[in-house]
Amino acid sequence: MLRSCTAGLRSLWALRGRREGAARLSADLQPARRLFSTEKAVHKDWALPNPSWSKDLKLLFDQFMKKCEDGSWERLPSCKHTCTYKSEDFKTYFLDPQLVEGEGLSQAQLFTRGFEDGLGFEYVIFNNNDEKRTVCLFQGGPYLQGIPGFLHGGAIATMIDVAFGSCAAISGGAVMTANLNINFKRPVPLCSVVVIHSQLDKLEGRKLFVSCNVRSVDEKTLYSEATGLFIKLDPKKSST
Repeated sequence: MLRSCTAGLRSLWALRGRREGAARLSADLQPARRLFSTEKAVHKDWALPNPSWSKDLKLLFDQFMKKCEDGSWERLPSCKHTCTYKSEDFKTYFLDPQLVEGEGLSQAQLFTRGFEDGLGFEYVIFNNNDEKRTVCLFQGGPYLQGIPGFLHGGAIATMIDVAFGSCAAISGGAVMTANLNINFKRPVPLCSVVVIHSQLDKLEGRKLFVSCNVRSVDEKTLYSEATGLFIKLDPKKSST
């Protein structure tokens, strides 16, 4: 398993110049919307299988992709850099203008996508909008080790926060974490696959209450349980 996690220092894709008669961009190379800068970019979707994914992760991925066929579930794309329409919302309403104009944002990337394939966070999130819940399939690589042979608790907390944020965004749109409460039941073996089931429990104005559990692939082992409070951002109020 560890070998499969570390097999990954390679180039998966390259941008190709578009010429007359050339093939179209493949499915995992999609033209992104504008970033904070004025340049157009092409972003890889990291929520797709790569050679570092274990058999368990690939199998679960295929199972949920079948659930997507009837429209009840959808796979959420994930890029290293902000490339959705929400970036404009944050730029317009929530960021200090000086930060928008600075060079730091042009170099910024999503924390959980900052590792080479298989070394850090490998995950994909599926969303059921009608049921207001998400399922996150997560494989933690060797760079996320805490005590020898197990994932760092902070890595699990990070993925719970990511899963919660996706779940809360179903109803809240642009949200931020206000509170996380996590009960760690058992340590997660390094490079293993866990399933994070999240659901929206209650909505009170701008407050969104969510809960989740983290289980093994066969659902028999409970690793963690958590609750969270998220706040829907108000364009009329500054977040800085």
